[in-house]
Amino acid sequence: MNVFIIGVGLIGGSFARDIKRTQPNVRIFGVDANPNHLEEALSLSIIDEKADYSLLPQADLVIVCIPVDVMVRELPLILDAVNDEAVVMDAGSTKSLICKTLVNHDKRRNFLACHPIAGTEFSGPSAAIEGLYKGKTNIICEIEKTAFKLQERALDLFQQLGMRIRYMNPEAHDKHIAYVSHLSHISSFMLGKTVIDKERNERDIFDMAGSGFESTVRLAKSSPAMWTPIFKQNKENVIETLGEYIGNLETFKQMLEADDYEGIYDEMNNTNKIKGILNGIPLNK
Repeated sequence: MNVFIIGVGLIGGSFARDIKRTQPNVRIFGVDANPNHLEEALSLSIIDEKADYSLLPQADLVIVCIPVDVMVRELPLILDAVNDEAVVMDAGSTKSLICKTLVNHDKRRNFLACHPIAGTEFSGPSAAIEGLYKGKTNIICEIEKTAFKLQERALDLFQQLGMRIRYMNPEAHDKHIAYVSHLSHISSFMLGKTVIDKERNERDIFDMAGSGFESTVRLAKSSPAMWTPIFKQNKENVIETLGEYIGNLETFKQMLEADDYEGIYDEMNNTNKIKGILNGIPLNK
């Protein structure tokens, strides 16, 4: 099987590692706008060969792991190039615009809109992790628009990687993911900014930062080149979630100003219920 990974970073590289592990006869081709990424992926044995779009007619499976603004531009070109039996799937964190862009494409049946809920704050080929997707949820949108035999091939791969599957329409995906992913990244970036702006002496930050700060601000190390287009494409949902979040922060501030510590306790105690919601979700260490 010929697998093309377009965007050989954390997400694409981790797919390559797991596919190599589960399917030893596979050949992995890497396509990336950054030639250094391709050289690094080759040296790490993540890919077997560097490639470009001219070789896409050979592909059995194409996994597209590039920023979502580039995804909207490139996916039609990728679909134009593949053969009629190839599966093309994306790993974008937004789904509505991507699905709308491809709705009338002649090879829409070859496309599977996916969002694997997995990753770390690191990027590039060296960040790729074997087993990243085991136990993780993969959201699939508009599966009915993908040819059934191609669905089966993709779902078989996800099963081999140990992924859990959820089906959702693109609009619902983008609304929900704004709360559980996009908002947490904004919070992390802005917490980091607040501390850096206040504590200009970086040594003080490092000396005083505990595990709570480290875990909360971890996502601020994520790639702005990846996340800015995500916020742009999901602008309306992100603004809505930010409004609710800012409202909760204002309420907390007002309770503190009013010495309403019973109210603060109740707010935190009620929020402790999230432990039960999150129980069993595998985390990347």
